[in-house]
Amino acid sequence: MRILSGVQSSGKLHIGNYYGAIRQFVQLQDEADSYYFIANYHSLNEVRDPKRALELTRDAAVSYLALGLDPKKAVLFRQSDVKEVLELYWLLGVVAPVAHLERAHSYKDKVAQGKSPDFGLFAYPVLMAADILLYSADAVPVGKDQIQHIEFARDWAVKFNVQYVPGYDPADPDGKERGHAPGILKLPSARIQSSTQTVPGIDGRKMSKSYGNTIDLFGDDKELKKRIMSIKTDSTPVEAPKPVPGANGKVASESPGAPQPGEGALVSEVPLYDLMKVMLPESEFRDVDASWRAGGKGYGEYKKLLLEAFHATFGPARKRYAELAGDPAELERILQDGATRARAEATQLMDKVRRAVGIP
Repeated sequence: MRILSGVQSSGKLHIGNYYGAIRQFVQLQDEADSYYFIANYHSLNEVRDPKRALELTRDAAVSYLALGLDPKKAVLFRQSDVKEVLELYWLLGVVAPVAHLERAHSYKDKVAQGKSPDFGLFAYPVLMAADILLYSADAVPVGKDQIQHIEFARDWAVKFNVQYVPGYDPADPDGKERGHAPGILKLPSARIQSSTQTVPGIDGRKMSKSYGNTIDLFGDDKELKKRIMSIKTDSTPVEAPKPVPGANGKVASESPGAPQPGEGALVSEVPLYDLMKVMLPESEFRDVDASWRAGGKGYGEYKKLLLEAFHATFGPARKRYAELAGDPAELERILQDGATRARAEATQLMDKVRRAVGIP
């Protein structure tokens, strides 16, 4: 099985990136053929300063490595080092319906926040589909808010195959039945990590650089403490039991009729509680949950506990990050090696695509 995913280098990585994605990536590198890329083309929708764009791309790569990604097991590369992705981007754009792009959650969310609806933002799902399809990925680890992008990639792969592969049958995409041809573009599946689909930020919305509600993985100690101590809470007295997520155990974004995460909706009614649930070991969280429901402790005590859990979890990675950041030549060697391996796969796929569409 081939796994593929990426992270935008549009800001410093945060704990939402780790628990929602990178932790799973590190686990998967021992189980599957794994491809992970730094999405620096995508990040240009957010970062227009070239010096900062370069800095953030390197920072994302260092962060992946510090958190346990092994370049001997997984392919780690920059999106921009494999130019074939831009060619497939255009060829998918030929078959991608405008109606799909108009209803994309990412587009509607950003426009609702006041971002200019330029082409890069509008066509973002097409480039994401090209990222996925270029390497014939079987599965793409994503959060719940990204499932729509995988659905788009599948839909457009089917449209491309129907248009350009004689004998292709969408009901038999792998061509297992006699008389059917396999598609050139493989249909990927979304791989959901249900326990941490969406990590709440300090304000209860999905943790996101766009919302400014993150807890950065590699920020300085002073800023880290400030962010954790500013997690949104209510005015419940110290002695009283603290509120927990709704009686059905679901976060706010899953209530009937509510917007889906990624559209600016709350994903947690009680972000401090849910962040502890994500970060604390299960046995330790059981004790915290009992004291939370019983009352007698103030929110400040729980925030200090969360800060301690952060340092216990990420202390070694933060030390490794400092070491890697001090050796830019080794970082570049790792990225170039990854790009060579990724390009070998991309070239094979694009040879087939070009022949299919009539491009020499």
